[in-house]
Amino acid sequence: MSTAATTDRRRPRLGWNLVGLLVFLIAGFPLYWMLNTAFKPAKDAIDPDPSLLPTGITLSNFSRALHVADFWGPVGRSLIVSLTVVLIGIVVGTLAALAISRFAFRGRKIVIVGILAVQMVPLVAMIIPIFLLLNDLGQYDRLSGLIITYLTFILPFTVWTLRGFIVNIPKELEEAAMVDGCSRTGAFIRVVFPLLAPGMVATSVYGFIQAWNEYLYALMLLSQKNQTATVWLGNFTTKHGTEYAPMMAGATMMAVPIVVLFLFVQRKMAAGLTAGAVKG
Repeated sequence: MSTAATTDRRRPRLGWNLVGLLVFLIAGFPLYWMLNTAFKPAKDAIDPDPSLLPTGITLSNFSRALHVADFWGPVGRSLIVSLTVVLIGIVVGTLAALAISRFAFRGRKIVIVGILAVQMVPLVAMIIPIFLLLNDLGQYDRLSGLIITYLTFILPFTVWTLRGFIVNIPKELEEAAMVDGCSRTGAFIRVVFPLLAPGMVATSVYGFIQAWNEYLYALMLLSQKNQTATVWLGNFTTKHGTEYAPMMAGATMMAVPIVVLFLFVQRKMAAGLTAGAVKG
């Protein structure tokens, strides 16, 4: 009887595991194909009858990717832009999320609705206004102008996400700290900030990925001499065709900073994602 009951309980779990495995395979196949193409000979990358399994391994595509155009310059600019956006976004976003979550002020609901509304506006619809604004401010073709542009859509996401984490931290913890002699700022630094740290890490990673992978604004607002890593990949497409194998090698090298960042913060990120779903 107990064996049959155990079997019945395992069947739904097995089904969900199979669904999860299927989702993983579908989501991971583009990454596998990128790596497979990056390491295969260039002639095999344009084979009309491609093989799912590697047909050969070569590093010549990476050498070609490094020499087709300047690689380290665009990567360095992308790192500067992404890290600056994350730093400013986390500082400003945390303060804004704290104000929205902890203080009752006139227009609070309007601010919250405005944050949601900004995230619903398609990025394509803002290209011309942003271009004209940056041109008037003398920020066209400058990394500072691109940073300001990225903040317009990363800040709302950061504020809204961190607000969810702060709301789940009981106010009583801050009040207890202030009763013990802490100021409001001290209570935030000593009590709220340690509990908010996993959420800040998770939000920072998503913000970094958004800024690192953004292509449209980087293409429209920067010239070739100031191009970022995503725009740099366009150098593999010429009037003679597209070099798919070197392009995939370049995309693989571009993915390295994301992978390294994720390996460093994966524990904090997992804790942040789960903490955001728990009501304090």
